[in-house]
Amino acid sequence: MAQWWRSAGGHLGTVAASRGSSSFRGCRNFHTIQAIPRECSGSRISARDRMQNRIPAVVFFQNLLEKVPEARSSSKKHLLTVEKKQIKAILTSPEAPFFCSTRFPLQIRAGSGSSHLLDSGSVLPIKIHRDEETGQILNLVFVWAEDGLKLKVDVPVVFKGEDVCPGIQKGGILNKIRPSLKYLCPSEHIPSKIVVDVSNLDIEDRIFMRDIEVHPSLKLLSKNENMPICKINPTIWENKEPVFE
Repeated sequence: MAQWWRSAGGHLGTVAASRGSSSFRGCRNFHTIQAIPRECSGSRISARDRMQNRIPAVVFFQNLLEKVPEARSSSKKHLLTVEKKQIKAILTSPEAPFFCSTRFPLQIRAGSGSSHLLDSGSVLPIKIHRDEETGQILNLVFVWAEDGLKLKVDVPVVFKGEDVCPGIQKGGILNKIRPSLKYLCPSEHIPSKIVVDVSNLDIEDRIFMRDIEVHPSLKLLSKNENMPICKINPTIWENKEPVFE
């Protein structure tokens, strides 16, 4: 750890969060999710929707998931279906690679191809349910993400600089300890990802949760911000005594 303080100054400026608002603007013109209501749920109805190339979905306020009943809100909960083709296009789009940490506009129309708008707003996907064998999307869960609402978001961590990292070049291995970090975020400041620059790390160096620079309105939902996000581990052979035959 003797080299940690020397390397810290080289990467903390780039250990930062990509702002969700910019991702939202990029998606606004290309990915307004179109949905139609469904009156009821059930495995047979959902199977029929999938046969019609639609994905069952639901949207509600995130506080509906709270354990305390008084904190829950059931208003604006909608059972929906969305177009399978559109969702697959979004998931493979370079503009929105981090689906569950990106806000999208949502329009709920009276029917497929209808111009009659029933409801609209901004939403955040929080769950993609897939078939374990085929990988087919079974259903989607969204929460309302209007400006001013605070949401709990698992923000993915992305590492860069591995190709020039001194510790890796010496034979070390990047141990990616945390694939995501959970924040309480105002909807308008949800970061699509956390970019962690490891280009200055040597063997045994670490980057901690406390080192991440995010918008000041974000609150890290961790009991211990001193937990490491990543560490450059020495290779196995470096930890063993040499064997002579």
